[in-house]
Amino acid sequence: MFSKKKKADVQATANNSTPDLPPSAIKVVAKEIIKDKISLLAFLVIALIFATTFIGSFAFSILHVDVTDTNIADAFYSWGQMGHILGTDDGGRDILNLLIVGGRNSIMIGLSVTFITEVIGLVVGVISGYYGGFIDAIIMRIIDFIQILPQLPIIIVLVSVIPNYNSVILVALISLFGWTGTTRYYRSFVLSQSGREYVLASKTSGSSDWQIMFREVLPNISSMIIIDVVLGVAGNIGIETALSFIGYGLPNSTPSLGTLIGFAQDPVNVTTRLWLWMPATVVLLALSLSFNYVGRALQRAGDARQREN
Repeated sequence: MFSKKKKADVQATANNSTPDLPPSAIKVVAKEIIKDKISLLAFLVIALIFATTFIGSFAFSILHVDVTDTNIADAFYSWGQMGHILGTDDGGRDILNLLIVGGRNSIMIGLSVTFITEVIGLVVGVISGYYGGFIDAIIMRIIDFIQILPQLPIIIVLVSVIPNYNSVILVALISLFGWTGTTRYYRSFVLSQSGREYVLASKTSGSSDWQIMFREVLPNISSMIIIDVVLGVAGNIGIETALSFIGYGLPNSTPSLGTLIGFAQDPVNVTTRLWLWMPATVVLLALSLSFNYVGRALQRAGDARQREN
């Protein structure tokens, strides 16, 4: 009986002495965003824009509404005229409908490019930072060569010569150069982790390099991944918008934030037809500022998690 009681006391002591696990990256990020009212408002703005564009585009698809259909008789209606809340363009197309579909297209391109560049950059960056030495030197020289290339002129030339150009090709062209900066970003963090005690202990215990890289090192930079993804989406939306604005982004038949803002290239539209380009400009500014504030909150969350670890 004494032995059973002693065993129970030992078990209780062990349970009470179990160290608290560090909070997950998601919990730290959520706590930081909720604590900062401006970041919370920015997050809600992003969620509202995303929901409006994707739900609205889905509704158009269900109702078989083609927002690119033209009707010259309805051209250049101003705000609120003839039931068009944001007016119409030179082809009589409803600006609100174009804004919803165009916003979705720009966001989808931003998300697609971010996904591709994050996957490539994360894998290559982790390998480069973990192994270091000769492998790291080769990868960095390749990246140096790609980054010194004139990226924007190359994209413009390729857009001009590639037949059957579409959004998939645009995503591929932007991703072709975008992964290099992501690789450098993750390499720097993995370099700082590769000499830590937990990595050395894993090597001693016989864990494979891939297990150490992607099961132990990767979770420790999860906060940095979240930060880079959020800021990457904003940056890639901006790249698509800039290319479409100058006529080398999405085809003219495909609405986007860039093609709508492109109406501002006409001085007449700038001064007398604000409804053509101002709504898309406001949406782009709202997205950019909101991502910036959320990114700052994520940065603080990442710093807090590093301290708690």
